[in-house]
Amino acid sequence: MRRGLKILVMGLTGAGKTTFSRALAPLLNAVHFNADDVRANISRDLGFALEDRLEQAKRMGWLCDKVCEAGHNAIADFVCPTSSTRDAFGSAFVIWLDRIREGRFSDTNLIFEHPQKYDVRIPSIGDAQHWAQRVASEIQLHGPDTNCGDHVLNPDSLVRLL
Repeated sequence: MRRGLKILVMGLTGAGKTTFSRALAPLLNAVHFNADDVRANISRDLGFALEDRLEQAKRMGWLCDKVCEAGHNAIADFVCPTSSTRDAFGSAFVIWLDRIREGRFSDTNLIFEHPQKYDVRIPSIGDAQHWAQRVASEIQLHGPDTNCGDHVLNPDSLVRLL
């Protein structure tokens, strides 16, 4: 059985992670886990201290791993603000929504670290549906077992596609 693709959609609060993930999920036939929904139903015991953020990342990663083990694709969208939270989430195809400079919560802004490793970085131009289609095409082109490398989908790529 083919293992599904585990996708982490990360970025600051208000960057459009959930909107993007909701557009991407049907294109990849993926199960979508939103951090707010997971916190409301599974992780009610967690706050926003770093230890709790690490535990939330582990839980989100575990949920995605179970879906992928069953042969399906899984998308988790959450801030995942530090390299340690990204490590706790586990190996994944990482999509960084780098669309805003400051999120809604100052405490998160203070600890947020720009990721050093990602597969796709989405800039501030273009809407969620466009980027979802573009990313789905990239993933389908490269296959679920291959990372594209630090691939930035930039305005030049957008222009070439139109």
